[in-house]
Amino acid sequence: MLARWATATVGPDIHIKVGRTLYSVPWKLIGRKVDVRSTATMVQVFHEGDLVKTHAALEQGKRTDKNDYPPEKIAFQMKTPIWCRTQASEVRDGCREVIDHLLEVNALYRLRAAQGILGLRKYGDGRLEAACTKAITVGDPSYRIIKGILIAGTETDPEPETGDAGAAAFLHGPEGLFAAAIPTQTTDELHGDQDRDDAEEAAR
Repeated sequence: MLARWATATVGPDIHIKVGRTLYSVPWKLIGRKVDVRSTATMVQVFHEGDLVKTHAALEQGKRTDKNDYPPEKIAFQMKTPIWCRTQASEVRDGCREVIDHLLEVNALYRLRAAQGILGLRKYGDGRLEAACTKAITVGDPSYRIIKGILIAGTETDPEPETGDAGAAAFLHGPEGLFAAAIPTQTTDELHGDQDRDDAEEAAR
């Protein structure tokens, strides 16, 4: 079987051009020159004498192996439920519990919410883990609540004593939590207290 040899440079899109066809090459070789051996059925790519890629030959068009892209690009392209669970496990147990709960039923329908929560890793894995744990504690581990906790910076605040009111208070930061913990009195109640004090003083 006759083989043809050629030299090509790996483009920024990770592809080389061989004849009328584009073939992907591992991303680490972007900008490098490679040697290409092509036959009627196969295309082999060599870098410094080492075989780095093999494709089935294609007369015209494009052959792309997604695994040739950088890991982060593969992840953002795929973002499957499996990817979400893997990323959540990297954060830690609380985040994994939130993602598992989200994807337990109707995984594809709720996939965007899971991806959104994992996008909050920009705040740091430690903070996201604390926020997920806090959201689980208040009984609402949703994207909205977790993001609210992170924005307010309250993921490490003391746990609220009550359910909904506590959750709302700690989402508004330390001031909200402090205010929620102290019952307020209306003007009428204050007057009522004063009247009772006056009556008791008069009785003496």
